[in-house]
Amino acid sequence: MRDVRGAWAVAGAQLRKWHEEPVVVQSVRSAGAATVAYVIALRLSPEPAPLTAPLTALLVVQVTLYATLTTGIRRVNSVVAGVVVAIAFSVLVGLTWWSLALLILASLAVGHLVRVSEFVPEVAISAMLVLGVTRVGDTAWARVLETLIGAVVGLGCNLLFAPPVWVGAAGESIEDLARRVRRLMLRMGEEAAGRTPVEHATARLHEARRLDHDIVQVDAALRQAEDSLKLNPRVREGLLHRIVLRTGLDTLEICTVVLRVLARTLTDLAKERDPEPLFEPQVGATLEQLLSEVGDAVVSFAVLVTTDISQNAESAESRLAAELSTATATRDKLAQLLLDEVQRDARQWQLHGAVLTEVTRILDELDTEHRSRRLMEELDRGTREERERRDHLVRLRQRLRMPRRPRQPRSDRNRPPVSGRSL
Repeated sequence: MRDVRGAWAVAGAQLRKWHEEPVVVQSVRSAGAATVAYVIALRLSPEPAPLTAPLTALLVVQVTLYATLTTGIRRVNSVVAGVVVAIAFSVLVGLTWWSLALLILASLAVGHLVRVSEFVPEVAISAMLVLGVTRVGDTAWARVLETLIGAVVGLGCNLLFAPPVWVGAAGESIEDLARRVRRLMLRMGEEAAGRTPVEHATARLHEARRLDHDIVQVDAALRQAEDSLKLNPRVREGLLHRIVLRTGLDTLEICTVVLRVLARTLTDLAKERDPEPLFEPQVGATLEQLLSEVGDAVVSFAVLVTTDISQNAESAESRLAAELSTATATRDKLAQLLLDEVQRDARQWQLHGAVLTEVTRILDELDTEHRSRRLMEELDRGTREERERRDHLVRLRQRLRMPRRPRQPRSDRNRPPVSGRSL
């Protein structure tokens, strides 16, 4: 009985995971929107197989509501522009090899003029499809109608079924990045505590450089999360969520850059001291301890920036502050040990100082006070930009609502002004 319950629990958890998977949600929403658009187009379009409507709905529906709105508008503009170009060419010339070349050039130029961004090729595709049929006029307007149907269905799909907020996926990506940084720090610390061959130090340097690719992937997930927070009725403080995640990723990116520089410093030190150990035993053990503590602080920082509940955020901030305090004390101990070693042997004092400087830079970036100042600056800037956009919309609305002056009749324009003396 327990085994059956456990199996049902695992199956339920797996279904919930699939329900939250972006690929599954995107596939279901796209298939449903395309089907509905095709059914509506069968009733409204004169074409026997109005496949443009489901194609447009399939391309318009995106993971986030904000992306759906912006993509739908640009796609409709691109298709309508292509249809207009095709109608103009059908009146002037027929379909030949040279007219096709001119049509493509003109469509691409028009696409850039109407600013449809990534849908510039769609202008040329629409123009070629419309020009290649016999009844150009009927097919052109039918294609416009089908495009509008697909765009409206795609937009309505996300309006009726609000897409999920992808903050959780972005938070998991940020935490995974922090854990990869911690693992690299642990390996670098273990190797620094003993004799480090140049090949091993170089391998750690290449691993640190590969973190740049991980940051690109995390940034893509974060951009998706930021789009999902825009115009989403489920989110009340979208600006705060976006700023917290974005500033957190910026801090981790700085830490990875500094870590790459630290790996380069240790590689240069391994080349200089080969075949001797990088540091004296006590210095190496202290550096290993320091990198382990800094790695723990990096993970705690990632947990802090991805935590929603205030109580959990307070505990995460307290844990981060304690770990930074411990790491700072270990850093001071390492600084004294390095000073003593440099006084005994000053051959690689620049590299020893660089190691201490780079670790200190990471600690400064993770500092809670530094992060609070950064958050306040970004919140002020974001609030100011939103206020400026609202003021601009208010002024535009006032201009549109401004009453026009009544025009004076022509018969009264040349009439002399009425005064009391003339009466």
